[in-house]
Amino acid sequence: MSDQIKHECGIAFIRLLKPLSFYQEKYGTALYGLNKLYLLMEKQHNRGQDGAGIATIKLDVKPGHRYISRYRSMAQNAVADIFGYVQNKFVNIQNETPELMQDAEWLKANVSFIGEVLLGHLRYGTHGQNSIENCHPFLRQNNWMTRNLVIAGNFNMTNVDELLEQLYELGQHPKEQADTVTVLEKIGHFLDDENQQLFDAYKKEGLDNVEITHKISDGLNIGHILRRSAKTWDGGYAISGIVGNGDAFVLRDPAGIRPAFYYADDEIVVAASERPAIQTAFNIPFKDVKEIEPGHALIVKKNGKVTQEVFREPTEKRACSFERIYFSRGSDAEIYKERKHLGRLLIPQILKSVNSDLKNTVFSFIPNTAEVSFYGMVEGVHKHIKSVQKDALINNKETLTDEQLDELLSMAPRVEKLAIKDVKLRTFITQDADRSDMVAHVYDTTYGVIRNHTDTLVAVDDSIVRGTTLKQSIIKIIDRLHPKKIVIVSSAPQIRYPDCYGIDMSKMGQFVAFEAAIQLLHERGLSHIIDEVYEKCKASLLLPKEEIVNHVKDIYRPFKQEEISAQITKIITPADTVAEVEIIYQTLDNLHIACPNHKGDWYFSGNYPTPGGNKVVNKAFVNWKEGNNQRAY
Repeated sequence: MSDQIKHECGIAFIRLLKPLSFYQEKYGTALYGLNKLYLLMEKQHNRGQDGAGIATIKLDVKPGHRYISRYRSMAQNAVADIFGYVQNKFVNIQNETPELMQDAEWLKANVSFIGEVLLGHLRYGTHGQNSIENCHPFLRQNNWMTRNLVIAGNFNMTNVDELLEQLYELGQHPKEQADTVTVLEKIGHFLDDENQQLFDAYKKEGLDNVEITHKISDGLNIGHILRRSAKTWDGGYAISGIVGNGDAFVLRDPAGIRPAFYYADDEIVVAASERPAIQTAFNIPFKDVKEIEPGHALIVKKNGKVTQEVFREPTEKRACSFERIYFSRGSDAEIYKERKHLGRLLIPQILKSVNSDLKNTVFSFIPNTAEVSFYGMVEGVHKHIKSVQKDALINNKETLTDEQLDELLSMAPRVEKLAIKDVKLRTFITQDADRSDMVAHVYDTTYGVIRNHTDTLVAVDDSIVRGTTLKQSIIKIIDRLHPKKIVIVSSAPQIRYPDCYGIDMSKMGQFVAFEAAIQLLHERGLSHIIDEVYEKCKASLLLPKEEIVNHVKDIYRPFKQEEISAQITKIITPADTVAEVEIIYQTLDNLHIACPNHKGDWYFSGNYPTPGGNKVVNKAFVNWKEGNNQRAY
């Protein structure tokens, strides 16, 4: 993606089902869990670079001994910083008493972070301040082991105000107005309630408090706690949690918006935001890594029993398609195929744009993340060329000269790497003009491969959000090569609506497609639509969220996709550009063809998977119209 946006977060969960001595004997180290957690997090570092954190819990620790450890970091390479901190705990042992490194029970008793339950998190701060307090895992502490709670997640709730009000009604006073705090405290409240109910029931049976403590640990119904906690959550979420006794869970929202995968055998249970991380860290075949079903929680009891339970009734699955286009790493076999298919499906539009003149067309890609779609696009061009060759050979075989045959058989796409992202340049100069000039040099290019005013350059991008980088840098740089025409091709459809489930796209004014639609309304004498939509959106905010519809769709309704694309082209083309410029977008129908199992497309279509989404988009429009530069949730 040429426009940088922050997005998502990553979770990594491991439960060791055997005693630590088992891993010492089989794998040669009692640090097996920590090593695997490090791998799981490193293989998902694309999901969060604003901070990271880990927490571990030791099972069956005697009273008076620490059993929960947590460390969070905002260092530039937070994952390495965290595991460097943990590794330092073993340096003196290794140097002075190396034999103790082979004693799993001694390590568990004497060194922090050596535990059977491990949780890691990688953070992208889509909103709010970046501080260590914002880094997961979050910890709710209590002297009762079964009332301690650790959570980490990839989530955003659209109804934080409503959830806070419910906490006030329960008598709580949350320290912060954030969805992470509300989720932690909501689960924590029902965890406390479950503890109290079990305590009261066992007390009536005449058991003493020590016996009751063990009974509560065995009797905690995690599924019941989660069902009560999540009743009113509106958002996209994949959340992992650990109770102090060792019970653990990983849950996924009812529409499957956020991704969550797991693997379990008789040695381990592991869960993560991305399947390839599990495959790589544990050398597991693709088919053995499963999705956690929408509306389900993967629950691992302290005794090692693993179940998957419904905690919210699943709705229509609307898994985030942006995961497939851009966010998740392309090493997932299915994602790799889907991204290539996205590139192939663009061929008819591209051929129309270049008048099928492949001899004078050069194909390339802009950010590295668009490379897989680029491969698919090139495959599509090859397929088209074979079709042309086949038709010519069948229909003109009697009249083809040797020279024409040689030219026909030599047809091939011209492929070059032209846009190269330089090291991150610091725009330290304060004057706007100077800063713009610095931004223009974020990308560099390969000279000498474009024929002056003859060749058309077709460059694929994953998606175009704001178009800022295209306007300020990429098109300017490419235009210096003197192409006849520049065609920027987005493998994603036009981004028209804000996201409210964890992606940093929450304001209407940041979408170039929205800017284009607004300009067209003004140009064609349809400005009254803007005012009408504003009145509808404002009135809708007084309704219950379940009754709200997305009125912002009316802004785009008068225009075809091609009209908005043409207006976007005008917006992002620098005034002094010599070459003709055209922007091409993927169609929504083609997106669904390429990614049939991930139909969460609300940022393109405006069809939100939860009621809160419609409220957010209407509020975002009201904010834009009133000049209020705040997020809508």
